[in-house]
Amino acid sequence: MTNSMRIVSTVARYLLGIIFTVFGLNGFLHFIPAAGPLPALAAQFLGALVQSHYMTVVFVIQLVAGLLLLANRYVALALTILGPVIVNIVLVHILMAPAGLPLALFVTLLWILSAYRVRTVFAGIFQESVGERPMRRSHASHAAMSRG
Repeated sequence: MTNSMRIVSTVARYLLGIIFTVFGLNGFLHFIPAAGPLPALAAQFLGALVQSHYMTVVFVIQLVAGLLLLANRYVALALTILGPVIVNIVLVHILMAPAGLPLALFVTLLWILSAYRVRTVFAGIFQESVGERPMRRSHASHAAMSRG
């Protein structure tokens, strides 16, 4: 990895950490004013998430992962935890509240740039199988099994 890519990845990790730490804290402290009224479907969806306390869990996840990124500890774990959160954020903005899509895509880009530096940790999830490869039946053993 080149030195410039390391710098880009580090800056992306810090920005991602700041964003999720701030938004995670905002879920509890409410210091960022609401941007304005949401589209009806998005408001209903968010209302259900808030009333069920689902968002409390999401805010804790965002806060913990953001702090891990800022501390440069368990970065792969933090990115793994944030992956599904980011997917959901992007889907909400694509399907229900398109005004927030640019920030969601920016966060996605930051995640990709941060993950690039630790990509070797994720290499195992792209393997076809784990451990030993399944034994392939030879033509003769397959024919014998089909007769019996």
